[in-house]
Amino acid sequence: MTDIILFDLDGTLLPMGQDNFVKTYFGELVKKIAPLGYDKDEIVKAIWAGTDAMIANDGKVSNERCFWDKFVSLLGDRAWELEPYLDDFYRNEFNNVSKLVPEGYSARSLIDLLNGNGYRLILATNPILPLVGVESRLKWIGLNLDDFELVTSYENCSTSKPNLDYYRDILEKIDADPKRCLMVGNSIAEDMCTQSLGMSVYLVTGFVENQGEGDISRFRSGTIADFEKLCRENGLQTYSN
Repeated sequence: MTDIILFDLDGTLLPMGQDNFVKTYFGELVKKIAPLGYDKDEIVKAIWAGTDAMIANDGKVSNERCFWDKFVSLLGDRAWELEPYLDDFYRNEFNNVSKLVPEGYSARSLIDLLNGNGYRLILATNPILPLVGVESRLKWIGLNLDDFELVTSYENCSTSKPNLDYYRDILEKIDADPKRCLMVGNSIAEDMCTQSLGMSVYLVTGFVENQGEGDISRFRSGTIADFEKLCRENGLQTYSN
């Protein structure tokens, strides 16, 4: 029986292509930080390096620590001063990226439907942003942190997708049997990999990430609207791949 649903965010609940998101996000970030005396190209290089470090994190330190150690190693010790600026950025200028969300779109009806039917909901977004940044992105689609039992971020994780230890950590935190879980996401490598842990999966189309991992027809799939229709008409109590 499925009673726990893990949702990816980018390209899943949040209908936004990765390339457009990154381009707009970095553009806003550079405008925030460059006036403080940092070279814009060096800022972008350091952000990517910090992100790569979090993706490769082996669990010994939090992703937050992993990011900042790498970020500062490239920009110098002075870069520690940027912590409050980045926090302010994710609360404010980062919200300019919401212009990429289709006008009128909201994930509220789906999440209310599932919460109203007693499902346990987990926001399993790749934990490479601070919680304040995740909170801002949720607001772009009419949601908030309280809609989920657990929201992953760089503060509370020490691994990242597609490392299966990221998902094992979630299962431990919520004390869940993977056979009761459904992973809903748009990436074959990062989300559909949960099948190997015993989870059911649903591949969200529209912004599918498939870097040569094979035919997507082997997964149950559809748009996020299709998934909501499935939930309304049939429920997920007997869902299986």
